[in-house]
Amino acid sequence: MHNATQHASTIELEQGLSEVLASPTDAGHLTAIVVRPATNERRTLDSATLTPENGIDGDRWVNDSFYSLNDGRSDPRCQVSIMNDRFLRQVASGKDDMCLAGDNLIVDLDLSEANLPAGSQINIGPDVVIEITDLMHTGCSKFAQRYGPDAKTFANNEQGTALHLRGRYAQIVRGGTIRLGDAVRKLPSKQ
Repeated sequence: MHNATQHASTIELEQGLSEVLASPTDAGHLTAIVVRPATNERRTLDSATLTPENGIDGDRWVNDSFYSLNDGRSDPRCQVSIMNDRFLRQVASGKDDMCLAGDNLIVDLDLSEANLPAGSQINIGPDVVIEITDLMHTGCSKFAQRYGPDAKTFANNEQGTALHLRGRYAQIVRGGTIRLGDAVRKLPSKQ
């Protein structure tokens, strides 16, 4: 696993924030699919199958999750990690470096707390529905190593946390196959 060759500064990230804030709130699209077969391994895909039982086909979540249940099984609340395409493009020095984040689905959609509080559901493509969970997804030392300390600090500051710049965790509600370019739509709240 390599690191991005250039790191964005805080000033550059602040200047690019307006682009991130312009992300669609209701309907966007899927720009990348990444699976992590093993630690520090990444594969980008054109399509993937998602199931509530096994997560994303080819991803290590089912056997090796960051969060686990008391019985040792992987916590389904983190089956899928999603990240905003516009922020990721700012911290990655090129398209090849985008997979370093380790997030499964890169979307052009506003992932902020205000737009998608925990419990919100997102439809991807014709079949798949995922639900945003309450688990925190923050920039860690690997994120800083790969994209620079300014990117980690910016993603984890008060505004970056409210915007979920580092991304969100989600659980698969309804499985199916997704493809690059699929529509990503926020579903009406379940009130």
